Amino acid sequence: MRHMNVALILSGGTGTRLGSDIPKQYIEAGGRPVIGYCISVLSAHEQIDALHIVADKSWHDLIGKVLEKSDRKGKFKGFSVPGKNRQLSIFHGLEDIRKYAGDHGYVLIHDAARPLLSSGQISDCLKAADGHDGLMPALPMKDTVYVSRDHGKSVASLLDRSMVYAGQAPEVFRIGRYYEANRKLLPEEIYKINGSTEPAVLDGMDIVMIPGDEGNFKITTAGDLERFQEIVERGTGVS
Repeated sequence: MRHMNVALILSGGTGTRLGSDIPKQYIEAGGRPVIGYCISVLSAHEQIDALHIVADKSWHDLIGKVLEKSDRKGKFKGFSVPGKNRQLSIFHGLEDIRKYAGDHGYVLIHDAARPLLSSGQISDCLKAADGHDGLMPALPMKDTVYVSRDHGKSVASLLDRSMVYAGQAPEVFRIGRYYEANRKLLPEEIYKINGSTEPAVLDGMDIVMIPGDEGNFKITTAGDLERFQEIVERGTGVS
């Protein structure tokens, strides 16, 4: 029997950097909220068995309406409560997912504000993660990268660009192993985590990398939203 692959969609952010009262993942683009795009792709993918969403209760009704249109295969399993930071939100999701998926399957973590996730990227991530504790898509650095020890006032050293990568999403982890890596960071250390893969690295998990997708960008600023809306209007690369 094949173990479950569960998509954990993070939709608990407030979107303050966008300068809008509505969190970015709930703003409409092309006639539907941004979150609807990744839900559609994840729900339709044959290797994704379940969807789980971290979101504040005040947005559950809106998401429910999105699910009616976008979760065409009825894979949604439930909501989890957002934490005080992104990593605690992930931990809450893991606690709930383990109740129906067990520890041996994989959780695929994706941001609701990354609407251009492709079916091919999902397949590539799950295929490459098989046999490992986890996987992270990553993009090589194109620019010269420097270290500053005084918050950008002066240059301390130069990093070897060939050894530096920018982490992307979706990240994939073995459910039980990743849950334990995060549990060990409670109650305080989890607030210091800046990226989903960091707890896995700290706990010595076997994490592999594959090339990321530059088109799978995260909507963070008003400029990002405008870029996505233009892509939707052109109808290219949108599911």
